[in-house]
Amino acid sequence: MPKRIALFGGSFNPPGLHHRAIARLLAREFDSVRVIPCGPRPDKPVTGAVPAIYRAALADLTFGDLEKVTVDLFDLEQATFLRNHQLQTRFEPEGQIWHVVGADLITGGSKGKSLIQRTWEKGEELWARANFAVITRPGHEMDADDLPPQSRLFTLDEPGSSSLIRDHLSRGDSVQGLVTPRVMDYIERYGLYRAPIPGTWAHSSLHEQPFFLQADYLNPKAVAYAEKTGPGVSATEARFISVIGGDGAMLRSIREHWRHRLPFFGLNAGHLGFLMNGPEQVFDQPFPPRDVILRQLPMLYLEFEDAMGATRTAYGFNDAWIERSTSQSAWLEVSVNDVKRIPKLVSDGALVATAAGSTAYARSMGASPLLADTPAWLLVGSNVMEPAHWRSALLSTDSTVEIRSLEPDRRPVQAYVDGLSMGPVVALRARISRAAAAELVFCADHDMAEKIAAIQFHKLSS
Repeated sequence: MPKRIALFGGSFNPPGLHHRAIARLLAREFDSVRVIPCGPRPDKPVTGAVPAIYRAALADLTFGDLEKVTVDLFDLEQATFLRNHQLQTRFEPEGQIWHVVGADLITGGSKGKSLIQRTWEKGEELWARANFAVITRPGHEMDADDLPPQSRLFTLDEPGSSSLIRDHLSRGDSVQGLVTPRVMDYIERYGLYRAPIPGTWAHSSLHEQPFFLQADYLNPKAVAYAEKTGPGVSATEARFISVIGGDGAMLRSIREHWRHRLPFFGLNAGHLGFLMNGPEQVFDQPFPPRDVILRQLPMLYLEFEDAMGATRTAYGFNDAWIERSTSQSAWLEVSVNDVKRIPKLVSDGALVATAAGSTAYARSMGASPLLADTPAWLLVGSNVMEPAHWRSALLSTDSTVEIRSLEPDRRPVQAYVDGLSMGPVVALRARISRAAAAELVFCADHDMAEKIAAIQFHKLSS
């Protein structure tokens, strides 16, 4: 039998306990459930009221722990709204596709007047050939003749709607019992659906909250600090991740766990530890600390093109770069928003960095560090020979950068993301992600902004 896949698409704006109940119900009946939050919808302007990066986090927080359920962030990342016939084509190679729809969409189906038949792209074709999982509620009157030819009926007992949740939030009312506790905390933290512009940081407390421990056990100092903090709990029980080591340990932890949408609290057992908290701040108070600042920091969305024209994607937190693979300098073409800004960059390579990553490799290349919440990112050249005097550029958050090798055969280059090799490439395309972000936690008396100030005014304060 082919694998049966339920495609559960929607705005999920925000996702509630009723959505979670649907996913759990489907997971009992299907081999796989793909939850697909949509991108911008012309028929639902309210979908764009909250930026995609927050909606992606809310979806992961609601569904991420459910067995056989996968949250697909493609539409949010690409700012698209794939129609059901496009989803059918995309997922059909994986198995037998079932489209999850509400009973209101099939009303009038026996007469060819359902919303699916009248308003969906290729709706009549889907109605005749596709499989539908129809969700109804107790007491809902429905004509069985309206069901599509290939369909199954599922009854949901959980009340709720996204519009009801939004109404509660807009009035300042509690949404307890309508969303999961972690979703409620996240909404409160960043003022979602209440403030016109969501926040990117918040004061909070980690005191007495359970944590998942990730320590660099090859580092004796990290081992000693781990003994002081205690062993922690499993990732499913944790409310934050405690990372003990250097910035490299933090980058590895973010790479492995950002989809868990847990805040990362770093304890520096390395050298610079810009992404970490100093032990002097942590151990002069009970652990976990009471007074902290949480910062939601965007990640990079990256595409790497190889010599055969194949493309693979990745996410990065700090930076990504291309560098020469041989003794010869790299010849690169740099485009921003499809405009060739540097037709020929002769250098050791070129790098893009988030504001959070601007204190790392970008700073060593001569770029000035940015405040973590600066709405910008960096493009930096490495040991630039041509054009003379060019070193770096500040980019807006909606910019897209392409760095392409002009002579990939004679002057090959390789790519890296947060220090992890991606192998030989011919081009790197990058932008700030619309769906991926990581929350970093800092002791309030030594936040990331204070660390940057220390760098900028080091000579004045020494």
